[in-house]
Amino acid sequence: MTGKNIIALFLSILFVELSSCTNVSNADRQPVAKIVLKSTYNKMYANIPFTILINVKPKGGKIDSTQLFLDNKLVKTSKNEELSFNVKGFKNPGKHVIKVLMTKKGGKKGENHLYFDVLSDVKPENLTYQVINTYPHSTNHFTQGLEIYKGNFYESTGLKGQSGIFRFDINTGKILQSKMMNKKYFGEGITIFDNKIYQLTYKAKKGFIYDLKTFAVKDSFFYEPKEGWGLTHDEKYIIKSDSSEFLRFLNPKTLKIEKEIAVYDQNGPVKFLNELEYYKGYIYANIWTTDIIVKIDPNTGKVLSKINLSGILSDMYMLENEVDVLNGIAIDKENGKIYVTGKLWPLIFEIKLIPLVQ
Repeated sequence: MTGKNIIALFLSILFVELSSCTNVSNADRQPVAKIVLKSTYNKMYANIPFTILINVKPKGGKIDSTQLFLDNKLVKTSKNEELSFNVKGFKNPGKHVIKVLMTKKGGKKGENHLYFDVLSDVKPENLTYQVINTYPHSTNHFTQGLEIYKGNFYESTGLKGQSGIFRFDINTGKILQSKMMNKKYFGEGITIFDNKIYQLTYKAKKGFIYDLKTFAVKDSFFYEPKEGWGLTHDEKYIIKSDSSEFLRFLNPKTLKIEKEIAVYDQNGPVKFLNELEYYKGYIYANIWTTDIIVKIDPNTGKVLSKINLSGILSDMYMLENEVDVLNGIAIDKENGKIYVTGKLWPLIFEIKLIPLVQ
């Protein structure tokens, strides 16, 4: 065998070996997918159709099947490397996930995900306020809940060692009835339902039920998830906030979660929902650390209006006492009057809502 033949044979063997190694490598590589959402707008909004576009890269070899899942539901299967799927749109805002599961000939699998938010398709109405009246409020009360029931005013307070529930005279601020919590608890929001007062705690994941007349503890309950912040109720559910964008709807008998909604405006999830009030089919929520109260559609989670209370507690009221954030909204069901206050604030304000002139 000549030298040229030896070299040719060597190169031939090397080529076969390299080809064999490449084939093994290609068969062993995971396929990947590029996921793109195409809509009329740059962002995804409720009730707006959009298209899911998938481009699969096998990374060597051939694709045997591609499965497309939307919120863990299989919506399309294809053998092509490119596929699309039209979505009519989601009625409510919230978080969603797309999963693409790819299988190559030979069985090698790959998986890709895309998480995205569907935003509210409602632009909230901007409201400001007019102060109608002011009433005294205890500067020792770290307000976590404010409630009006049959003409009586109730409040719950926080901080360990200072937490409790109170009934007070709105005109004088005088405490008419009180019940302090065990010092180990940090009290949170309250609501009055079926002649009982329900109260949350901050991080203990435990709530208490009091007799409305005597304030005697009748029962307690535990809840998940996360913390206890605000509390209100409609005709059917007790409604709870926990610092997130979610509102949980609890069965009043079992106090277990039966449903939940995510609260969104046109920009994204609205987090830090704090003290709550339900009035005429809508939920009002303080947004923690802000001067904003939002009005929420409880059926969709969409923010319908934003109430800006900036400046309501001006410097002339602050004096030398420390004050904390706005927290506390109560609406008198009998006359529609709106009352707001804050943690350690010296006053409760009766306000009227006014559309903000742009």
